[in-house]
Amino acid sequence: MTETSRIESTAAIGAARDERLRQQSGLRRLLSRPELGAFAGAVLVFIFFGITAHGTGMFAADGVLNWTTVSAYLMVIAVGAALLMIAGEFDLSVGSMIGFAGMMIALPTIVFHWPVTLSVIFAFAGALAIGFINGLIVIRTGLPSFIVTLASLYILRGLTLALSILFTNRTIVVGMKEAAEGTFVGFLFSGTIGDPLFTWLADNDIIGRLPNGDPSVRGIPMVVVWALFIALVGHIVLARTKVGNWIFASGGDANAARNVGVPVGAVKISLFMLTAFCATVFAACQVFEFGSAASDRGLLKEFEAIIAAVIGGCLLTGGYGSVIGACLGALIFGVVQMGILFTGVPNDWFRVFLGGMLLIAVLFNNLIRRRVVGGR
Repeated sequence: MTETSRIESTAAIGAARDERLRQQSGLRRLLSRPELGAFAGAVLVFIFFGITAHGTGMFAADGVLNWTTVSAYLMVIAVGAALLMIAGEFDLSVGSMIGFAGMMIALPTIVFHWPVTLSVIFAFAGALAIGFINGLIVIRTGLPSFIVTLASLYILRGLTLALSILFTNRTIVVGMKEAAEGTFVGFLFSGTIGDPLFTWLADNDIIGRLPNGDPSVRGIPMVVVWALFIALVGHIVLARTKVGNWIFASGGDANAARNVGVPVGAVKISLFMLTAFCATVFAACQVFEFGSAASDRGLLKEFEAIIAAVIGGCLLTGGYGSVIGACLGALIFGVVQMGILFTGVPNDWFRVFLGGMLLIAVLFNNLIRRRVVGGR
């Protein structure tokens, strides 16, 4: 055997033994998908309510719109929470940011008579600045993001309450529907699309009508459009770009990622800004849909977003998860919340279910991950 052939043979044997080049079975690849548990959970939830809520209107056009809208609201913030968790950090200020951003839209508009578009820009700019500060403190000090954003949670909630009482002597600011009427910003956050389609569906008796003759579903709310847009962009960035690789690397081993040139600090700060942006989108949709801002808006939403992300396969230790899984987690949340309402079960059981789903999701994800990595 010549020296060249001997080298080629040795290289072939080494490649065959290299774990990175080993072929995986389809089942193993399926089990490695973070969203597998959330998909199975969503299927089970739909089957359960398809049986128990049959004939209640839950799966009529307006019923579908109800749980889709609830899911979309949570999906908006769950995507941001999932990406940040994959990077190894948490943002517990999301719920307070929703209330604060909503007040920053309403107060300038109602009290100081700013144009509503300027108020929205002001709220987004302020939220992004706060997200930047949160991320900067975490990166520069090395403090756990849990502690830093917990402090932000209380600061923002206190500011929201204090400012609303200071300027209006109330904890709720009304009049936003009238202020936004006929504006592009009003449509962007509280309008509907596809109205002619649903009118045609009602004319052909495919969907029902309200007592006043309007279609039971007027159109697709913009919060659903926002949710799908944020989810699509988040999935593409995470799964198809080098930024997605940076996010996984930052959450998997930040020091190793820095050593190979990943801008870990910039990635994490950007994701804190993303969660603030998503919270402001949530707030704007609420403010223009309900026509008001309230100091208690967004209460506990940070935990619901984290739960949706965990149900969707994100690990609490970072470095693993998917945007699709977080979206499925939000869908499960919306279907169960409205399903309990349609079936007449006391709403107290919803929290019981949510806590149980969180525990099951953590155990399931941990089990699957151990099996995929060979029991390590």
